[in-house]
Amino acid sequence: MIQRSAPIQHGSEWANVQNAFQAHRLALRENPASAADALALVELYVQEARVTGEHGHYYPGALALTDHVLGLENLSDDLRFYALTLRSGVQLSQHDFAAALATGEAAAALRPHDAQAQGVLVDAHVELGNYTAAVAASDAMMARRPDLRSYARVSYLREIHGDLDGAKEAMLMAVRSGIPGTEETSWATLELAQLLDRCGDHHDAEQVLQVLLEQRPDYPFALDALAKLQLDKGNTASAKTYLDRAIAAIPEVGFYVTLAEYHKQVGNAEAFAKTLTEIDAMLADDVASGHNMDLEYADVYFGLRDDPATALTYLKRVYAERPDNIDVNRELARAYRALGQERQVEFHRTRAERTHSRHPDLVELRRSPDVTSANAG
Repeated sequence: MIQRSAPIQHGSEWANVQNAFQAHRLALRENPASAADALALVELYVQEARVTGEHGHYYPGALALTDHVLGLENLSDDLRFYALTLRSGVQLSQHDFAAALATGEAAAALRPHDAQAQGVLVDAHVELGNYTAAVAASDAMMARRPDLRSYARVSYLREIHGDLDGAKEAMLMAVRSGIPGTEETSWATLELAQLLDRCGDHHDAEQVLQVLLEQRPDYPFALDALAKLQLDKGNTASAKTYLDRAIAAIPEVGFYVTLAEYHKQVGNAEAFAKTLTEIDAMLADDVASGHNMDLEYADVYFGLRDDPATALTYLKRVYAERPDNIDVNRELARAYRALGQERQVEFHRTRAERTHSRHPDLVELRRSPDVTSANAG
């Protein structure tokens, strides 16, 4: 395991993780056929990937261990199910959504009524744009285990279908279902803040993030979210302070994207170029470890490099794999708008609106290009 930086060790949490890692690793060395110990290590790897941002280190190891387990003879159905659900979760994190769906369906075939299996199906169907199937899986999950993970998925689906008040209500229930200060609850709280921000409730979003930092100090994703809010308000000095703390905690590429936005906003061309070089290296490292980063590349070219043509190249690759996903279609419409190709804008905007999403970017896309240009000016 990679040593956690001091800001994210969180008291005894890191010590407990290390102790569990050593115990399961030693047990697996003594008995390589111990599927339970191998899968416990997978869970630790997935948790550490989320906490530290070291996806390129942990996810390949997690997949290798699930391969090992699924290749064992006389594996019980319970352990096979456990391995498949963990594997599907990693595939989702690496943006291999078609594979994640197939793996999730294999898990659900073993336990059709298990909430965990339904959860991975929700996520895979959402990413692939199969929203009717996602709602059905979410309903099945809620019927079996109404907890933080279930409420969070309900929130996503309500937002996708334009029910913003219902989405906020469900995500608040997710937060209240968790234990304050844990990584899982902190993640749900971050999601609530980002949802509030998308709904225009910027002050409430900032308040939620501040409470989150009281519960889990130096949570880097909350620091990055606060930096973005400060940049939106033009408070560049405050944004930089939050960003420095986030980057000191973990090497997350998204934080460097925010840092590049900061340098761009303050007009520091040299630092901006240096940060772009760092982003390129981090994206390449993620790709080398099996992570599909096409959307992230598109975001960098569109939002930072002001190069919608290259962004469009990446977006077309994503669209070929996920033509029904409304977020992909919305981003394509934005790129085509920047390139002045209004016929394509209308096609992808219409596809992005098919669930009645109220995403703020769709509001902008509904305006005529002349109005959009005037607003930009």
